[in-house]
Amino acid sequence: MMKIEVQTILDHEDIKNKIRRIAYQIYESNVDEKEIILAGIALNGYVIAERLKAILEEVSALQCTLCKVTMNKTAPQGTVETSLNASEYKDKSLVLIDDVLNSGTTLIYGVKHFLDVPLKQFKTAVLVNRNHKKYPVKADFKGISLSTSLNERVKVRFKPGKDSAILE
Repeated sequence: MMKIEVQTILDHEDIKNKIRRIAYQIYESNVDEKEIILAGIALNGYVIAERLKAILEEVSALQCTLCKVTMNKTAPQGTVETSLNASEYKDKSLVLIDDVLNSGTTLIYGVKHFLDVPLKQFKTAVLVNRNHKKYPVKADFKGISLSTSLNERVKVRFKPGKDSAILE
């Protein structure tokens, strides 16, 4: 039996700082906007969206609206559902958020869903960006970029006071 080696990439404080930095980058990119939609891919992307909203509302006058994006991450080409109706994000600035950009599959199907409606601006944000993309999708805002082997996995865990991103 092979032992899986686990390496911490980001600890609780690192994640807090990365999310704060992403929030400032989102604000800089939307400085002339009154409202922004933070669309988080459930589960972890939505947790990040909630944290970004709290920081953005603390440091700016932006009105931030959360949108939960639900999809089957193992078969994302299926139905993508959002907690907002298309009319609620039409012609607005939207940031699609996930925890890890790995192959790009989840993010590209999330992007595809929102392309059915005209948007004022469309950006993507991830906490961890890996360089194994098989789709032409990029993260506009990222916490950390990693070069990893294909057989390594990145997992982000959100636990009160013990957030972590690990490589195994």
